[in-house]
This record gives sequence, C-alpha cells and structure tokens, in this order.
Amino acid sequence: MAKIGILALQGDFYRHSLAVRRLEHEAVLVKDEAALKKCDKLIIPGGESTTFLHLMEKLNLRQPLLEFGREKAIMGTCAGLITLSKSAGHLPFPPLGLIDITVERNAYGRQVDSFVDTIRLNVNGTERPYEGVFIRAPKIAALGSDVRPLAWHKDDVVMAASENILVATFHPELTDDLRIHAYFIEQVG
Repeated sequence: MAKIGILALQGDFYRHSLAVRRLEHEAVLVKDEAALKKCDKLIIPGGESTTFLHLMEKLNLRQPLLEFGREKAIMGTCAGLITLSKSAGHLPFPPLGLIDITVERNAYGRQVDSFVDTIRLNVNGTERPYEGVFIRAPKIAALGSDVRPLAWHKDDVVMAASENILVATFHPELTDDLRIHAYFIEQVG
C-alpha cells in the first residue's frame, strides 16, 4: 500500500483522497513539510492557482515541493497543472516548473462556461473514452519535447506526462472512473 499525499491547502483534496482510498492506498493530507516527507507520491488538486502559489510561499512549501517533484511522482489537476507548469502567465509567484508545458489559465472561460464532455484517454496503449469535467479549466498551449500527450478533448491535449509528473486540465476526482488515479499510482514515477 502506497502513501499518496494530497496537497490540502485548498481545492477538492477530499475527493482525491476518496479515489486513493477506493484504490486501497493510504491518503495523506499534506499541509506541511513533515506530512509531505511521509508520502510516496503527491496529488496537487484543482482549486485556485494563485492561492496555491501564495500559500506555498507563506507556508515555506515551495522548496520541499520542488525537491519532492525531482525525486518522486506528482499529479496535478486543473490548478495543480498550472502550479506544476513551466509557464502560466499573470501569477503572483512563478509556477514550480516541474513539467515543460506552457498553460493558458481559465482558457475555456469563466465558471459559467464549465462543462462535461467525453475525452480520448490513452494511458495503457489503447485509446478509450473518459468523462472529462472541466471547471474554469486551463489549456495546455505548448508541450516541451520530453512531454507526451495522454488525453485529448477534440484537438486539445488535456492530459500529459513527463517522467514522474502527470498533469490534467480537468478533474478526474469528480467522476467514479478511477483509471487516471490508478495509472498515476501504479505507473507514473
């Protein structure tokens, strides 16, 4: 049983913890460096990216998160993707830069423009449909050469990975489909 940390500064960390428990792993709510050090992997949930970055600075978590991400696997969803990106523009602090992607924040529009739609997911060599929940979602504007796309909404890449970092523009914790959490826990890193 792996200890999967969920950064619990804000956002829907609770739903991610339920998914981790359904997969029979231990969910650790991470609010400080001591809790982070207990984890085998980490999930940074959706929420508000400027708030995440501000709290990381205030709580002195930036450097511990950078060190964790250089050694262990991290999954970021929605705001978590922005937090892990190389560039996202108009943020109070720079993102962590652990994955070479450029992101457009709130690219699909405001809260009222949020939507659910079928995406194409390819995590195990076979492309299959998956329900994507997009809430004030960012778009991946550019992928670095070492980043591989894993899911698409129409022509847009909505999930990607590079070595031990997995990111999604949507919210897999808001569905009952555990494929993405299982892929992260079992195969990333």
